[in-house]
Amino acid sequence: MSGDKPIELPSEAELAEMSRDDLVKLGTKMDGVELVHYEEKFPVPGTRAERRAQRTVALWFMISAVAGLAFLGVFLFWPWQYESPSNPEGHLLHMLYNPLIGLFLGLSVTGLGVGALLYTKKFIPDELAVQQRHDGPSAQVDRATLVAELADAGERSGIGRRSLIKRTAGLGAGVLGLGVAAVPLGALIKNPHSDSETKNSLWHTGWKAEKGEKVYLRRHTGNFHDVSLVRPEDVEPGGFETVFPFRESERDDEHALVAALKRADAPVMLIRLRPNQAVTKRAGQEDFNYGDLYAYSKICTHLGCPTSLFEQQTGLLLCPCHQSQFDVFEYAKPRFGPATRPLPQLPITVDEDGYLVARSDFIEAVGPAFWERKS
Repeated sequence: MSGDKPIELPSEAELAEMSRDDLVKLGTKMDGVELVHYEEKFPVPGTRAERRAQRTVALWFMISAVAGLAFLGVFLFWPWQYESPSNPEGHLLHMLYNPLIGLFLGLSVTGLGVGALLYTKKFIPDELAVQQRHDGPSAQVDRATLVAELADAGERSGIGRRSLIKRTAGLGAGVLGLGVAAVPLGALIKNPHSDSETKNSLWHTGWKAEKGEKVYLRRHTGNFHDVSLVRPEDVEPGGFETVFPFRESERDDEHALVAALKRADAPVMLIRLRPNQAVTKRAGQEDFNYGDLYAYSKICTHLGCPTSLFEQQTGLLLCPCHQSQFDVFEYAKPRFGPATRPLPQLPITVDEDGYLVARSDFIEAVGPAFWERKS
């Protein structure tokens, strides 16, 4: 306030000689702070009540740490992949994955928060201060007094002499921090190419044969559990339909039948060109077609949208997302738009019963580029 008597500031030499208590008093006086009420929660240190309160706070911090470790364990090592109800134990473990993730992460956050609130309630002194508003420059004196006030506040809170609470709080916060970091980094912990020979890697799709089992071309009838296989005569010249992989071992597996229709890398466009249509085939893939039937991945090589629009007169496949166009008359080579790579071609043939089957998986990765892809 303008009518207050100005405070005489110490010189640099005097400031260096001042104790922390002197600096705290000087800082409060400079800030115009008047301490109206101050009461320690435990005026006599080391009492039974103080130790009991300390154990209660430490217990919550320990709960936070244990729950955080449990979260990390479940997140990294719990069997998360789907198991059919025909395997009750595996199905139960799969169903528990998400609930346990949420339970332990929530408990870790709750434990840390409750511990902090209890410490504030049980150990921070009750203090009531009134401060007059004033303007002043930030000088060396201000910095010195501010540091002293912060250190004094820490000492008055009692955290410095309560090692049990410090250790458990640090443990809980550290483990929770690891858990928070593991969530965005979890997908990088496992190398996506370490199982490059399986159909679940980036290099293979659901069309990859397993144990020599035949992979049929299956149409989607609207019923996820219906199995409708495709013959060459089912597709009219100039027509096409979307097909998906099917194995006889999956016929009675409801989950497998649904999953095959929902896999992002599974959709394939089966196109029948008009007779005597001039076609340029890709080098090394001259025998991937069966007669006039050609099968191409439906996943756009730009950003993975479905290239589901076919213009039979021009032989162009259009991706509706960003208008990339692929020329089926020239091995699905991009003609327009942001896509720069042809659509991968699936090698197909007909089995002894007249059904269309895949001769093998795609020989290149489907969909958009990723860092290890060279094509």
